[in-house]
Amino acid sequence: MQDWILLLVLLAVMTAAYHLGRRRAVTGAGGPSQVHRLHSLPAYYGLYAALWAGLPALLLLALWIGLQDQLVLMLLQAQLPQEMTAGLSEGRLGLLVNDIRNLASGAMLSTEITPELQAAADQYARLDQLGQWSMWTAVLALALTGGWVAWGRTHPRLKARNQVETMVMAIMVIFSSIAILTTLGIVLSVLFESLRFFSMVSPLEFFLGTLWSPQTALRADQVGASGAFGAVPLFTGTLMVSAIAMLVAVPIGLLSAIYLSEYAPRRLRAVAKPVLEVLAGIPTVVYGFFAALTVAPFIRELGQSLGLDVASESALAAGLVMGVMIIPFVSSLSEDVINAVPQSLRDGSYALGATESETIKRVIIPAALPGIVGGVLLAVSRAIGETMIVVMAAGLAANLTANPLDSVTTVTVQIVTLLTGDQEFDSAKTLAAFALGLTLFAVTLVLNVVALHIVRKYREQYD
Repeated sequence: MQDWILLLVLLAVMTAAYHLGRRRAVTGAGGPSQVHRLHSLPAYYGLYAALWAGLPALLLLALWIGLQDQLVLMLLQAQLPQEMTAGLSEGRLGLLVNDIRNLASGAMLSTEITPELQAAADQYARLDQLGQWSMWTAVLALALTGGWVAWGRTHPRLKARNQVETMVMAIMVIFSSIAILTTLGIVLSVLFESLRFFSMVSPLEFFLGTLWSPQTALRADQVGASGAFGAVPLFTGTLMVSAIAMLVAVPIGLLSAIYLSEYAPRRLRAVAKPVLEVLAGIPTVVYGFFAALTVAPFIRELGQSLGLDVASESALAAGLVMGVMIIPFVSSLSEDVINAVPQSLRDGSYALGATESETIKRVIIPAALPGIVGGVLLAVSRAIGETMIVVMAAGLAANLTANPLDSVTTVTVQIVTLLTGDQEFDSAKTLAAFALGLTLFAVTLVLNVVALHIVRKYREQYD
């Protein structure tokens, strides 16, 4: 709460610096009637002063908030009595420190309150309060110093606009770099953990093996004693569910896009398209419930009536519901691409005597095909990365089968399963999740790059 109050105070200081900087520039020019003597508009002088007052202080505030708790805990551990920490492991020491923090904040403890524990909590509260007051003092002092520096540098010939634009450009570069570095950090973390996994398990076994059993066995004669990490059943399950989903989503989405863009009246299009895109806003867990409670039982009962052996959780049920979820994605992308086809192509086709259906089949669809293919590839990436529907409707069994009526699992489901609960990140079982994630990342990256290349080529041709 105190951090938010300080942030509001800092914003008030920046606002005051803005008005003072603007007024100083106008006054230095000789008054409002002499504003034309200024190098930049008065607002730029105000922004110049506000940025000088706010940016260094905001940076210090962010660093202080991020580091204060760690510094307080380091000081607290250094001041704890020897009898409280003697013989404690790192885990037990962390639990003791957590109890001290909970006692200081009034939360529940894992042990009884002792005089030593209460004294440590009081010391923690004092250190934390000292840190808060120090933060207020340092941040406000830096903001006032920055405002004073800006005040001293403000004069009519100051190139305030150039200075402000340079600062804003630097801010945008920093935030862009944060996004890029975050992505790079995620990729490198997954890559390094995957390399650790492949140092324990052969890549040939992982990519070509047909048995997936990563759990630790209870007996040495079991297959899972050393783990079986053949990921082929996961790949085939992922491809099967995704293929079923695309068989549902592509025809329905493409036909709905053709109807909405070429046949539907304007009023109907204004109503039908938002209704269709409502499907995209439904949470995937809702689709999962629908698949598990409605579609899967219906398929099982229908299969039994026909004499077929249908699992209670099947790839067909998950694929059908996933396809319904992806329909708005395919429809929206395809409609945008079809609408982007130049009207001159339609007019030329009609002038040659072609009917509307012939124009769609022989002119519009071939012209829009690259964009449609790109949209379908993006939809495939969306299907491959889906998790919740498969967990609830397709099951967890890693079966190597081509029968859509059997239970299968996918790469994303196994990643969730392997990382659920308390795990040791030095075992092949847990590290297998990172190898699966790296494989999934590579596949979706290739699909996205190909799709974007196709769409970009299409746009360059018709824009």
